[in-house]
Order: sequence, then C-alpha cells, then structure tokens
Amino acid sequence: MVKTPVRTGRKIGQKVKKTKLKASSRRWLERHINDPYVQRARLEGFRARAAYKLLEIDEKHHILKGARRIIDLGAAPGSWSQIAAKVTGSTDEHIRVAAIDFLEMTPVPGVAFFQLDFLDDEAPRLLSEALDGPPDLVISDMAAPTTGHKRTDHLRTMHLCEVAAYFAVEVLAEGGHFLAKTFQGGAEADLLNLLKQNFRQVVHVKPGASRSESVEMFLLAKGFKGRKASDQD
Repeated sequence: MVKTPVRTGRKIGQKVKKTKLKASSRRWLERHINDPYVQRARLEGFRARAAYKLLEIDEKHHILKGARRIIDLGAAPGSWSQIAAKVTGSTDEHIRVAAIDFLEMTPVPGVAFFQLDFLDDEAPRLLSEALDGPPDLVISDMAAPTTGHKRTDHLRTMHLCEVAAYFAVEVLAEGGHFLAKTFQGGAEADLLNLLKQNFRQVVHVKPGASRSESVEMFLLAKGFKGRKASDQD
C-alpha cells in the first residue's frame, strides 16, 4: 500500500540562502529539499523520489505482482531497479533484473547493469541475455537530454519511448506488461496503435508522485498478447 508522504525528517518550507546560484537554480533546490517524496525516499532507502511513481502505478494497476523477471530502461540512479530486485527476489547469484542507462549507476544487489545507450545496437541482446528467460515487465523511465526547445525535447523522448515499446514487443513473456515515460504533446498515434495491437489494455497514467506542473506522463500497456499476435500485426 502506498501512503501519502508524511512530513518527517527535514522541515518543510526551508529556504536556500542567497549565493552565486541563479534564481532559477535556487528555486529548484528549495523545491527539491522541501519535497515530501524526496524526504520519504531518504528515510526509506530509495535512491530517488521516482520510486513512488512506480509504486503508485502498481498500487492501482498491479503490474509488479507475479513478475519473475524485469528489464529496467533508463535505470539511473536506480530506485526502480531497487523495487524490481525486491519484488522478483533477484540476487547476484540468480539475476532476475537487467538494467541499462548511459549514465553511471552505483550497483544494486541482484541487478545486472549495463552502462550503455539503449539505442546502441548491442543493448537489446545484452539485456535479454542477462536473464534466464523472457521478462514479465519492461519499465522505462528514459528521457532524452533536454535542449531547451520543448518540441524537440518532446520528439526525442517520444522516440525513446517508441524504441522501448518495440523492444518490449520483442522480448516480453505472454501476459507481460510495459510501462514507459512519455510527455504530453501529441505525436503518439503510431505508438498507441502499436501497443493496442499487441496488448489487451493501454492507458495513460499520472501518478501523484509526478509533479503537477510537469508534462510527464506514463504509458502503460497491460497483457501482452504474445509473439504470434505481434507477427500477425
């Protein structure tokens, strides 16, 4: 059960002293240190507040239940991998979670991590071979580095989402699920068609842990129909 963050630890409403930081950077830092999800993550041992996005989505849609193998795309700093390792019972001796990010990530026990761009030709093979069978869940928190141009940033992240979706269709076990970060702003028709052809249910999700002012959303595809249906499509 995911509970609403409580005000514990650091006091809410703290101000950052005026330094050489730009005003925008100071505002971001103040928001970050006063964020109850950030404080809760510290107390509960998660590496990032993003953990609660996955937990809140799971509370409603039950995508983690019964997952024996999970692939985590865009894993750094590792909070989703932490959850994945726990729910699958993954250990360093019996790896059930494979993760990838072009950023460095401190090792997570039970997680095979590859520091590599997911768009690299070798990435799909490495992730698949790290597990002893097809994953029941592919999760993606990938987002392209921002350029400052909203339309460009949106399209680049949507491209990553589409590549992740094609990968999920290639590797998922029948009945498996796919969850990926996306941004509001259109250009999703082809992606939605792909998912609706291959999954029994496709929904958009905005968890409470996702900041209200953010254009971030999550695309959830549940109940993979299997490779035969994919081949027919």
